[in-house]
Amino acid sequence: MDGNPSWQSLAGLAARLATVPLFAELDPAARAEVAAEAEWFSLPGGAVLYAEGEAPDAFYIVLSGLLSIVRGPQARGADDTIDVRAGETVGEVGLLTGRPHTGSVLALRDSTLARLSKPAFDRLIARYPQILRRLAQEIASWSARPSVRDRPPNERRTVMLLPLSPEPPTRLAQLLKDALEAAGRRTTLLDIADRDRVDEEYDAIEAAHDVTIYCGENTTSTWSLLCLRRADYVMLVADGAASPRRPELMPRLEALRRRRVILVLTHEETRRLPAPAAGWLAQVPAQYHRHIRLDRADDIARLARFLVDRAVGLVLSGGGARAYGHIGVAQALREAGIEFDLLGGTSMGAIVAAGFAHEWDIDEIRARLHEAFVASNPLGDVAIPLLALSRGVRVSARLRQNFGTSRIEDLWRPYFVVSSNLTTGKVQVHREGRLWRALRASVAIPGLLPPVIEHGDVLVDGAVMNNLPAEVMTAVSFGPVIGVDVGRREDFRPVNRGWLATLILGADAHAPGMVNMLLRAGTIASEAETELSRQHVDLLIEPPLDQIGMRDWHSFNRAVEAGYRHTMQMLQHVDLAKFRS
Repeated sequence: MDGNPSWQSLAGLAARLATVPLFAELDPAARAEVAAEAEWFSLPGGAVLYAEGEAPDAFYIVLSGLLSIVRGPQARGADDTIDVRAGETVGEVGLLTGRPHTGSVLALRDSTLARLSKPAFDRLIARYPQILRRLAQEIASWSARPSVRDRPPNERRTVMLLPLSPEPPTRLAQLLKDALEAAGRRTTLLDIADRDRVDEEYDAIEAAHDVTIYCGENTTSTWSLLCLRRADYVMLVADGAASPRRPELMPRLEALRRRRVILVLTHEETRRLPAPAAGWLAQVPAQYHRHIRLDRADDIARLARFLVDRAVGLVLSGGGARAYGHIGVAQALREAGIEFDLLGGTSMGAIVAAGFAHEWDIDEIRARLHEAFVASNPLGDVAIPLLALSRGVRVSARLRQNFGTSRIEDLWRPYFVVSSNLTTGKVQVHREGRLWRALRASVAIPGLLPPVIEHGDVLVDGAVMNNLPAEVMTAVSFGPVIGVDVGRREDFRPVNRGWLATLILGADAHAPGMVNMLLRAGTIASEAETELSRQHVDLLIEPPLDQIGMRDWHSFNRAVEAGYRHTMQMLQHVDLAKFRS
């Protein structure tokens, strides 16, 4: 542990302790006594303060930086984690109970801590019992502490831009800074010229800004290593059209824990679709990737929102012909100033969402869907019912016609589609591969369309297991999520076919048709899972479409209008601030 020269003033440490809630109620003399007992030190980003199962021997105060408590394997991206920020404390439970630590504590970035040994801690609480009372309150609050996702999204954060080519990422860094400042975030930009600052200067800069951007180099320089240690996000920046390569800093990056690593592939504005990402994703350990056109302000703004946990996710449910209502909902949301940064869905909802991921506008989506699914019956290729009532040839042809050779990982906006894997009994999330084929699996209602066989697994309609996969969206984004559910309130009752049908068929005359029963039977099992998924939604929109049947393809305009009208009325009573920032 290296002492930090800037902390070698007891008066300075005592003043800093006044900002720590645990010691805020003490008088200055008492804080000076705590400062005299404390040992302050720097903990490099990526280092372990103590490990799960170790015997407790000290109590720590976070003066600057960011730590994380990790329970279980110390893997980057572990779910069971709690952040410990400047002004918070760690290690107190072990000292009070005498039991081994129940979690490991890691430095997510370069941090400065004050350490109180167990004897010093015991003397402190004996002399100032109000600290013990405050500690008890802190410990009691841990169970109610929000998860990483639920904690405030406007917390300060640091971002390193790591170029994968010799050219510094100066232009992207400046564009990001401008976009963040335009959204009201205090942002600063540091580069190699700032390499001679001391830790406390970096701490002060980060404390004065909402976002601090570090421009690194593509070598293992001292500056780049410092940027890595101080970064919450590591943004790997590459020319999407260049040959993929593994950069020098990869071993250092892979050794760091719990970094959010995002691969940003830059492209010319004139490209219709991005260059393939697969080669780059095979070379770098990125949890996320984004395709960006540097000349498109909306691309930069979308990346900026992602960095500060404000990227808006839109999840669209299945619902057959009712899914046309998604178009009207999306039109109303866009008129309200809401952009869709991440998209996903099930069944017909996934098809609509794929259009937005391709950046089709409302008019183009309307025209394409009308041509593909309304102008003629997409299920009209009747088959001998060995696999299903329909051969699925028409549906496959129309999906290929509209989405061609597009791959899910190579869309301008991040996108996923879900199907139901009958082989594994689990939801199948498609994040890569041919888009049209994943969509074909997601609309394969059992008995109505043949299943899709993928790597030996049988895939059918996503609505069989989850008709509103919002939890898939929250697994990849901490921003607000809008869910649109058009599949509920299905009025499934006996049919009145009149006296002649009753005379011929008897009691069976009142049974629903075979196709309607297949639709209902193929989706009813997902209702419980869908109900759980709705808890992951920040704004739920349910257009009243119960008068439109799931196979009522010719109610296209009526469904679009109903979705639009309902959403416009609903938004008048909703605070949309979190969806616009």
